[in-house]
Amino acid sequence: MPTALLTIAALCRREILKFVRDRSRVAGVLVQPLAFWLLLGLGFQGAFQMPNSPVGAVGYVEFLFPGILALVLLFTAIFSTISIVEERASGFLQTVLIAPTSRTAIVLGNALGGTLLASVQALLFVAVWPWVGPGLTVGGVLYVTAICLGVGIGFTALGSAIAWRTDTTRGFHAIMNLFLLPLWFLSSAMFPLDSAAPGLRELMYANPVSYAVSGLRHGLYPDPPAVLADPALCMAITWGFAAVMVGIAVWSVHRPLYQTA
Repeated sequence: MPTALLTIAALCRREILKFVRDRSRVAGVLVQPLAFWLLLGLGFQGAFQMPNSPVGAVGYVEFLFPGILALVLLFTAIFSTISIVEERASGFLQTVLIAPTSRTAIVLGNALGGTLLASVQALLFVAVWPWVGPGLTVGGVLYVTAICLGVGIGFTALGSAIAWRTDTTRGFHAIMNLFLLPLWFLSSAMFPLDSAAPGLRELMYANPVSYAVSGLRHGLYPDPPAVLADPALCMAITWGFAAVMVGIAVWSVHRPLYQTA
């Protein structure tokens, strides 16, 4: 157990140090979501109205905020695992694999590092919320933090499982964009469930990211609009998805890194 904990701590610390030392990456993760949110929110502000709500009750800039928060979590968590592909090419991953520690600890170390990066970035973005929507409560912040950690763990583990079997960073980007963009678009991040076509509504209900976005709305609002489920169910599905993804990542990492013909 001590060896496993040391492995988890070392890999987590390594992920954070790599991020902090890359100044361009630090600037990008802080400025990009803010710019994306303002461009989309202000661009569609005049064309958006919440179904069954008075005109102007919830503007699009305000409605879009939880969706951008989820986007920050998804992309930061997923793309933190691209280092697995790079480290296999450089030989670092092979060095870690022959160390006297379990592969489960390797998965958890990478997942924890990516989760902390994604969650801290998202919580920094939450600091903008009081200027847009209702004031935050202590309970709301704690609930949002729990949702952020669940999403971070789930999608970092998913990225680890896919990166373990991907040979190039280009292939990893292609596969992850195939997952990420549909999951985000169908999560009620950009449009509420009530305004979606009937065929899309079933996909939105089946999408685990929808419950993460609804969970973020529960934490930000005392009486949230456009949610799919109550807070307990949103939390349970978010963390249930995280547990399943960690299990898949551990199973994938325990398989041989190289397949023989």
